[in-house]
Amino acid sequence: MRVYISADMEGVSGVVDSAQTSSKEEAREYERARRWMTGEVNAAIEGALAAGATRAVVNDAHGSMRNILLEELNPVAELVTGAPKSLSMMQGIDEGYDAAFFIGYHAQAGSVRGTLGHTFSGRVHHVALNGRPVGELGLNAAVAGYFGVPVVLVTGDESVVAEARSILGDIQTVAVKQAYGMRSARCLAPSKACRLIKEAAARAVQTGGTPFVVASPITITVGFQQTVHAEMAALVPGARPLDSRTVEFVHADMLTLYRAWRAMVGLAALAR
Repeated sequence: MRVYISADMEGVSGVVDSAQTSSKEEAREYERARRWMTGEVNAAIEGALAAGATRAVVNDAHGSMRNILLEELNPVAELVTGAPKSLSMMQGIDEGYDAAFFIGYHAQAGSVRGTLGHTFSGRVHHVALNGRPVGELGLNAAVAGYFGVPVVLVTGDESVVAEARSILGDIQTVAVKQAYGMRSARCLAPSKACRLIKEAAARAVQTGGTPFVVASPITITVGFQQTVHAEMAALVPGARPLDSRTVEFVHADMLTLYRAWRAMVGLAALAR
């Protein structure tokens, strides 16, 4: 049994502000958040191993993708770290796994309530796959599904847990905090969050799941915060502007569409 873990930071218990998610702002707060993130990842690994998993690969999927403390990671696991990576938050999923965990995930851009919610970039206002609103969770689950890997565990705040269940069905989830707003939440103590994650990870390995496969042809619709962002994104071959801030891309292949999506976000980031 091989388990793949995509680990983000905004959904980790205790993380409520950008000062905690980047070393560029407040180093002490960031170092604390790195330890919490590593702890939640380790809890997921321990639960998977207790239920019979034989291998775990962790992809650091936040920001610089150099956040998890390797020296504190469970030695059974291997760490994919650094950026850029061709599959970004899902790097390595194509190597063959039986199940995927999404640890420390957050709500999508445009959510009514979700701590530090966004979709890959602050320049993105909303995203939809075949008309269904999705965030990083939905996009990444679709990539996992492309390779036949079911997402069986999602952890984060209550908003992303609800999002996971609406898209992926009755999978294992752990809400480690309740979002009060963009930069506020009621959080579990790290020890309790880790205990719940460990227990849920064991159940997830035992129960398994079904890959999330998006019906082809696939349409991704991206609404940007500003017109100039959409103008840059529309430079991707095959992309089509729908209005001044919305761009659409259609393809039969989810992997190609995911790469086009990443290119659109990257180009939008160049706009001043």
